[in-house]
Amino acid sequence: MRLHLVRHGQTPSNVGYFLDTLEPGPGLTELGHRQAAAIPRVLGDSGIEAIWVSTLVRTHLTAAPLAQHLGLTPREHAGLREISAGALEMANDDASAQKYLSVALGWADGALDVRMPGGEDGTEALGRFDAAIEEVAASGVGTAAVFSHGAMLRVWAAARCAEVDLGLAAHAPLSNTGAVVLDGEPGAWRLVAWHAEALGGALLDDAATDGVAGEVVEGVED
Repeated sequence: MRLHLVRHGQTPSNVGYFLDTLEPGPGLTELGHRQAAAIPRVLGDSGIEAIWVSTLVRTHLTAAPLAQHLGLTPREHAGLREISAGALEMANDDASAQKYLSVALGWADGALDVRMPGGEDGTEALGRFDAAIEEVAASGVGTAAVFSHGAMLRVWAAARCAEVDLGLAAHAPLSNTGAVVLDGEPGAWRLVAWHAEALGGALLDDAATDGVAGEVVEGVED
């Protein structure tokens, strides 16, 4: 099957550089709504048969234009939510951001027992996302769109797709409404494309306000 793993549109917390991971979370900014509105133009003819979203409001709002265009009702799965920031929740300083991203990316490098300060460890985070993707695969559709979150998508792709190494996951940004496209099945995913910028194109991309989960992580080797 083919998976279009799409990051949500821009939120006020992205603009403020806040680690905002709790439910239900913020809605979208004006730019975020425009980013979402552009997705049907890009993915509308991709053969998408089903749409999944996380329990956070921002994924529902981002998926809505595509769902309406395709006449689909998104399915919600709690496992698709963002990696919990734990004790770093709502921090907006560089040190907290790098701590969050380095711990999360460490899970993709095998350090599964390392716990986000006050939050989940790698086994818990990747396990819940695995469960969501297994549900998607078990649905029997050939192509699905999964609307989730930047850190979760980068880390899970690096952990579960051999062609997404740690260097790519750390150094390739994933802007709001950027996407990772995979083919295969659980346990055997292949990278088709890594769309670092917004699916609607550069005019809808604002790297300076993509938030913590979209940025390059320093100090990670290829």
